[in-house]
Amino acid sequence: MSKDTLMKNIYGKMHRTRDLRHLLPIGHCPVCRLPGRVMGVRVLRFSLVAVLVLLLVAGALTNLLPNIKEDKMLTLRREMKSQGKTAPDSFTLIMQTYNRTDLLLRLLNHYQAVPHLHKVIVVWNNVGEKGPDELWNSLGPHPVPVLFKQQVANRMRNRLQAFPEVETSAVLMVDDDTLISAQDLVFAFSVWQQFPDQIVGFVPRKHVSTSSGIYSYGGFELQTPGFGSGDQYSLVLVGAAFFSSSYLELFQNQPAAIHALIDETQNCDDIAMNFIVARHTGKASGLFVKPVHMVNSEKETNSGYSGMWHRAEHFLQRSYCINKLVKIYDNMPLKYSNIMISQFGFPYANHKSKM
Repeated sequence: MSKDTLMKNIYGKMHRTRDLRHLLPIGHCPVCRLPGRVMGVRVLRFSLVAVLVLLLVAGALTNLLPNIKEDKMLTLRREMKSQGKTAPDSFTLIMQTYNRTDLLLRLLNHYQAVPHLHKVIVVWNNVGEKGPDELWNSLGPHPVPVLFKQQVANRMRNRLQAFPEVETSAVLMVDDDTLISAQDLVFAFSVWQQFPDQIVGFVPRKHVSTSSGIYSYGGFELQTPGFGSGDQYSLVLVGAAFFSSSYLELFQNQPAAIHALIDETQNCDDIAMNFIVARHTGKASGLFVKPVHMVNSEKETNSGYSGMWHRAEHFLQRSYCINKLVKIYDNMPLKYSNIMISQFGFPYANHKSKM
C-alpha cells in the first residue's frame, strides 16, 4: 500500500469518528462532558470559598456591634442602683457578733457560697476592739463583699439599724452561732418572695395568755388557749429569718420606750420586730419554714462565750417584754398561725421537735 493510500485511510477514519461523535447523545460522550464537569467543580469551590468569607466577615462585624440585651441589663442595673435597690432576686445578710471571731470567720466562709447573696454586713459589737477586716481581706478575693460595722456600744438592737449599705429589698438575719444550709436558705428566700410583708424564718415561738391576763412566752410545749392540741405559733425569731429591709427603718421609728426596753434587758429586739410587723400588716407576723439542716455551732467557738438564751432569766425576760410591749402599744397585735412550709411538699406536720 502506497503512502498516499495509507494517509487517505487514516483521514477517512478520523472523519467518520468525528461524524459519529455528533450522532452520539451527549450523555454517552465522556470527552464532551469533561470540560463542563471541571468548570462545575471550579465554580462550586469558588462559591464555597465566597460563602465562607462572607460568613467570617459577618461574624466579625456582629462582634463589633453593641449587645442590645447586655446594654439593657447594664442600664437597668444603673437605674436600680440609683434608686438604692438591686435586682429583686438577691438579699443582704446581716450578722451581729460578739466575742466569737473564730466562729464568725467559719460562718462567713460558709455563707459566701449561698446563691442570691448580694452582700454581708457584720455588726461588730466588740467595742474598742478592731474587727477582723484585714485578716478577712488578706484571704481574698471573696465572691461576696463583707462589710464590718464597728459599733460604739454593745447593744442587742444594733443589728436592726437601717444600714445605708443595704441595697436589697430582702434582708437575711442570722445569729453568729447559727449555720443554715444553702438549700434551706434558697428555699426560704423563694417563700419570702411570695410573702414579702412577713417574716419568713426557721425558729417559731408563741405567746399564751393566762386567766389573770398576763402573757407568757415559750415554744410549742405551751398550750394555746382555745386551739386544742394543735401546734400554733405567733412569733418567728429574726435570728434566722428573711424579712423586708423596709422594716429596719420602721423599727428605728418606734417609740423610744421600745428601744429603752431592749437596752434594759439586752433582749427582745426580735419580739419587738414581730409586734411591729403584725401591727403593720394586720396579720400573723411570720411564716415558719421547716429547716432541713440548721445547726447551732456555739460549742465550736474557743471564746467560751455562751449565748444569752443560756441565762436563767432569759425566758422570764421575754415574757416580761411581751407584757411591756402590750402596754406600750396598748394592744396585743400578735396572731396565731399553724402554717408550716416544707420544701418536701408537706404543708403541715407535727413540729414539736426542739428548736
